[in-house]
Amino acid sequence: MEDIATAAGVTKPLLYQHFASKRALYLELIDDVTARLVDELARAAGSETVFRKQVHAGMLAYFRFTIENQSAVGMLYDAPHDEELARGLRSIQDAIADFVSPLIEADIDEEHRRTLAIGVVGMTEGVTRHWLRQRQQRHGAAPGPDELEKQAIVLAEQVSDLAWSGLRGVRRVG
Repeated sequence: MEDIATAAGVTKPLLYQHFASKRALYLELIDDVTARLVDELARAAGSETVFRKQVHAGMLAYFRFTIENQSAVGMLYDAPHDEELARGLRSIQDAIADFVSPLIEADIDEEHRRTLAIGVVGMTEGVTRHWLRQRQQRHGAAPGPDELEKQAIVLAEQVSDLAWSGLRGVRRVG
């Protein structure tokens, strides 16, 4: 909490006036990140009417959000293991899957659609974790905003291509 207070430019007692514990702060962060990310995804995907373009727009919004909020996103992935925090992190995955699921255009039942949505979330989360690790391992100067935007675009292109390629071949199973 000392590090967080310092980074926020406030005193530790002031921080504790707002958050009873580090856990409470994490849970608040999870709620905030979830709401902002789902809002960005909805705005991006809502700007497109063709499914493939929605996939790409959503991926681009996701990776832009990740890049623009590296500290918050990184802190979520580095949160101490705790069942309550784990439930909070699953709530982010569930919220994104809830958003993605109805966008999947395939002749499949809702449970199948939900499974695929969770797969898309896992894929983007895995790429995000990898990207954050790579950024931490590099010890050079931090890239500028233009370079970060290029990285977001490349990640979105690569992952949306994989998602689209897989989703367009989805068929009813069972």
